[in-house]
Amino acid sequence: MLDLQEKLTARLRSSLSPLRYWPRTLRIIWDAAPRWTPLWAALLIVQGVLPAASVYLIKLLVDSLVEAKASGGDWSFVRRALILLIITAALMLLTDAIQSLSDWIRTAQSELVQNHIRNLVHQQSTTLDLSFFESPEYFDLLEQTSSDASNRPIALLESFGSLIQNGITLIVMGAVLLSYSLWLPLLLLASTLPAFYVVVRFDRNYRRWWQSVTPDRRWAQYYDVMLTHPNIAAEMRLFGLSRYFRPAFQKLKRGFLVERLRQMRKLTLAKSGAGLVALVISGSAMLWMAWRALHGHATLGDLALFYQAFSRGQSLMRLLLGSVGQIISNSLYLANLFAYLELKPKIVAPEKPVPAPTALKQGIEFRNLTFNYPGSERAALRNFSLSIPAGKIVAIVGVNGAGKTTILKLLCRFYDPQAGSIELDGINVRDLAPKELWRLITVLFQFPVQYHASGRQNIAMGDLSVDMDMANIEAAAKSAGAHETIMRLPQGYDSVLGKQFLNGAELSGGEWQRVALARAYIRSSQIILLDEPTSFMDSWAEADWFSRFRTLAQDRTGIIITHRFTIAMRADIIHVMDDGQIIESGTHAELLARGGFYAQSWMTQMQTTAGEVSDHIDSDPTPRHELELEEVESA
Repeated sequence: MLDLQEKLTARLRSSLSPLRYWPRTLRIIWDAAPRWTPLWAALLIVQGVLPAASVYLIKLLVDSLVEAKASGGDWSFVRRALILLIITAALMLLTDAIQSLSDWIRTAQSELVQNHIRNLVHQQSTTLDLSFFESPEYFDLLEQTSSDASNRPIALLESFGSLIQNGITLIVMGAVLLSYSLWLPLLLLASTLPAFYVVVRFDRNYRRWWQSVTPDRRWAQYYDVMLTHPNIAAEMRLFGLSRYFRPAFQKLKRGFLVERLRQMRKLTLAKSGAGLVALVISGSAMLWMAWRALHGHATLGDLALFYQAFSRGQSLMRLLLGSVGQIISNSLYLANLFAYLELKPKIVAPEKPVPAPTALKQGIEFRNLTFNYPGSERAALRNFSLSIPAGKIVAIVGVNGAGKTTILKLLCRFYDPQAGSIELDGINVRDLAPKELWRLITVLFQFPVQYHASGRQNIAMGDLSVDMDMANIEAAAKSAGAHETIMRLPQGYDSVLGKQFLNGAELSGGEWQRVALARAYIRSSQIILLDEPTSFMDSWAEADWFSRFRTLAQDRTGIIITHRFTIAMRADIIHVMDDGQIIESGTHAELLARGGFYAQSWMTQMQTTAGEVSDHIDSDPTPRHELELEEVESA
């Protein structure tokens, strides 16, 4: 994954130019909430003007009260003061109402933007090649994207909003202070710069640290899953594994806490120093204004206006500079999001894809394949060649790591080989659009997914492009031997499978496998790929399963990866793999007669199987088991 590493490194280096992310971020916000964003912008302008208007009204109100008192209670002066008081109160109520409306709009924006971001991440995750999922750098980036960048666009939006709103208010406040002295706005700026520097520097240091501990944060998440996941609960208790995982989790968390507290201690001290500087500057300005009032150069209203304008201006300036810092910080975090969204899959459709064959007539041809998994120097396949005739059921057997499952992954074009080609009826799979290729194939993987959905939905997920009726679903379930299992559940095909949710029904490993088989069977594809389809089934059910499978696979091409020779013996052709190569091929009888690797392995496995069958017959003799024993012994 060297190309991914280089891309991430380049992206993080370029993060020193955060301005480049602003237009794209605003575009994401607009795409997510096009109706709410104009309302939000209009309210910002109103909210920016209202505080300045409120400050000015208070000046007028104070001066009118002084005049009313000086007039001895003259009604005209009193009435003016009352009118100003009512207007000020109404302005305060309006400010609160607009603030509530703005909060409501921001809440809607936040939810829409976060949903939009998660949708973009989900879309990208389901588009990228499987090779990305074998890279630690990819998972680090995904963690940073999920934990940091998913809410950063809305945080950036709020920072922009704060910048605009406070900027409008500050301009008005600056104009007010400018009427008293030219140097007051400059003094206001100087009082807030130290705090701005402290916050920006702390945030940058924190971001660098947070990114540097991404692997540790992923380890902490892993330990947390191990301690809480239901599939691990049994071993966790039986082997007392919590004595390992709990301390490991707590050690990482303590490390995070110690570093956070250390950074917060430094931040607190730095902010205290910046606050002292701001206090000295603002105190000096207030003393100057008080001196002017004592010498008759300013009224009480001027003093009240100056106090509010300077103190609010100081707060606004801190907020304004803080917003600039947050915009820069959020933009830097968004570098991770955009780096993730810009990753490009390599398994893509050609510019002019060849139409996929509607029916496989000749077969599948693997020609001189050489393939290494990403990050591995060992070749999973080396100069590998194999022909699979159309309409035949082929079994591929061999030791673990021989490359059997790799063949299926390459046929599905989850990866592309470094050399060689795979052809369907003479058409290179690289010349087909991946979606068209996948429509030709149905797969049961070695470790099928357990979907927590109803039995009906579990099976229908095999082909979401077709509206499945119950007749088709039940037919697939019967072919896979899952029908009886599902019908025994409380709600039959409407029963939720799995215990993760309320009223769910748990299945055994073999029962889950039969449901997964039904899911594979529901898809009307020319090629059926089964990876260890009976690994969770007992040996008594294999013969019955294969007879059903042969009926289902009629006129289709089937490839079965299996360690069980009782399954392989029933295939039309058997290929034996070892170290990425086909070392033997033929029918069951031909391979036994050859006396090679297959024959030796067959005899070893059959001795074990015959013993298991005999033991079972001793405890529960039935004609069916006797027939199976006779079949094994005669073979």
